[in-house]
Amino acid sequence: MGYGIGSLLSLVVSVFARLVGLDRDRAFYPTVLIVVASYYQLFALMGGTTHALLIELSVMAVFVAAAVAGFKGNLWVVVAALVGHGVFDFFHAGIVTNAGVPAWWPPFCMSYDVGAGGCLAWLLLRAKGKAPGDRPQADGRAS
Repeated sequence: MGYGIGSLLSLVVSVFARLVGLDRDRAFYPTVLIVVASYYQLFALMGGTTHALLIELSVMAVFVAAAVAGFKGNLWVVVAALVGHGVFDFFHAGIVTNAGVPAWWPPFCMSYDVGAGGCLAWLLLRAKGKAPGDRPQADGRAS
């Protein structure tokens, strides 16, 4: 069930962001990446495990760096990092012992991450040379 809900939610959020214009700024998907990478820290705090928190913070730092690199450079880095976080979700329990992680979270988050990465990839391919979310000009129009 987590797989289906995560996939559907990633599509709904991406379509909603597109319809209302939230994704016009190239910061949208990098911000999504930072947010999804932050949840494991919350779970480590809930589980009361300092060791897990330190590991989760280290992992999050990698995804935050990818979000910044993608924002400043090429949004394909964000696509790769979103899908990469989904892969991390799949292997999470084997890498980090984090008692605060709900059993349903890794499949939900994995499918959300891969879905969001897929939506961004589709937007990038569809743009044909113009990245979605190109920075707006001073008058508010997209460049």
